[in-house]
Amino acid sequence: MIKDLLNPRKKKVASVAALDNNKCACMRASALNMPRNVQGLELAGRTVHTFPFLTPLLPAWVSPMSKSGNYLFTSESVGEGHPDKICDRVSDSIVDLYLSADPHSRVAVETLATTNRVVLAGEIRGPSSITPQDMEHAAREAIREIGYAQKGFHWQWAEIHNYVHPQSVDIAIGVDASGDKDEGAGDQGIMFGYACRETPTYMPAPIFYAHKILRLISEDRHAGKLPLLGPDAKSQVTLEYHNGTPVRAARIVVSTQHDEKIGQEEVRALVRPYVQAALPENWMCEEKHFYVNPTGRFVIGGPDGDAGLTGRKIIVDTYGGAAPHGGGAFSGKDPTKVDRSAAYMARYLAKNVVAAGIAERCTIQLAYAIGVSEPLALYVNTHETAVVDEEKLPAILRGLVRLSPRGIREHLQLNRPIYKKTSSFGHFGREPEADGHFSWERLDLVAELKRAFGV
Repeated sequence: MIKDLLNPRKKKVASVAALDNNKCACMRASALNMPRNVQGLELAGRTVHTFPFLTPLLPAWVSPMSKSGNYLFTSESVGEGHPDKICDRVSDSIVDLYLSADPHSRVAVETLATTNRVVLAGEIRGPSSITPQDMEHAAREAIREIGYAQKGFHWQWAEIHNYVHPQSVDIAIGVDASGDKDEGAGDQGIMFGYACRETPTYMPAPIFYAHKILRLISEDRHAGKLPLLGPDAKSQVTLEYHNGTPVRAARIVVSTQHDEKIGQEEVRALVRPYVQAALPENWMCEEKHFYVNPTGRFVIGGPDGDAGLTGRKIIVDTYGGAAPHGGGAFSGKDPTKVDRSAAYMARYLAKNVVAAGIAERCTIQLAYAIGVSEPLALYVNTHETAVVDEEKLPAILRGLVRLSPRGIREHLQLNRPIYKKTSSFGHFGREPEADGHFSWERLDLVAELKRAFGV
């Protein structure tokens, strides 16, 4: 039956049964005559059709969030002091260290953090003027800036072990430009970008508000207004959707490290105003669905409580589960690594498509092979919200922006020390800054897209 479903010549489709947690789910489709909602995938210059009614079978291709219907959807965020985010910040601090000295440095650095110990590992190619001591200093500064001066994890006293070594010459051969060969991708992989109209930043609402809660708390903690709260924190926001539109918070969870002098109810009282300030008016959930430090105590936190690793919060870093993810982490990687740069480009394109009024939602996928300069495929899905012929979108987008690794780096000006800030509160939905931070959030393709489609 699956084979029949994938055959576009079949005019009628009966039902598909799929096992999910030992339950049988049936899906019906009818009159498949290459309808308007069939999506186009540009592959080697040809359009390959995919079928939206196969959503349960093809979860990677579409957002789980519907444009209609009533449902709950949840996303989580973690604060800058979460063990994994410490590691992201340290890794990105080392990326910035190298790009400050040489914009064409190659960096792939992973960090592990545990009780008063940090381990750096990975590969670099950059100026010899940067020493292991410089990397160690960058790591300590990152930890200090977050606010860790605790007995179990202290920026000044933690041991730092550095196992970073030169980049493999075999990888360098594939990436470097030479003769008629353009710069190739640093690895194979698939990358996704997404945008929607749920928030002013064109981000899904659950992750937007989850980030905002923790960002507001962090700002006041750094300002000295919350001396009894520690750096480690998490949030989780469940929103209620009516007809595909978020209308209120149904459940909210905030867990934050705190001084042993205070208990759960005092933490709750400290946190509540920040949650209320982050949400739109009258969106606060019922008190019984507002969970603060559900275990009752969160004194031991950071790497002293849980080990951290670079790249373990890829859904927090992107769209909170509201869109597909290719699996590659961002932090610790220079922009020749398309895991990072192509994901930024995919977001940039999707955001401009939605901001131009072409669609209410847009998912874009790019695919690359190591050492190959051009993407293997560009996929665009507007989730049946486009007001134009979306099959024209891949060619038009390719005409506006070069999608080679070099083209992406140059268009978004990514060879700059702009990555440390991305390590907390998400890589997307941020304000582009004059010095190049979050350049992938610019809306400078909107006018050209409107002109191309006459909207």
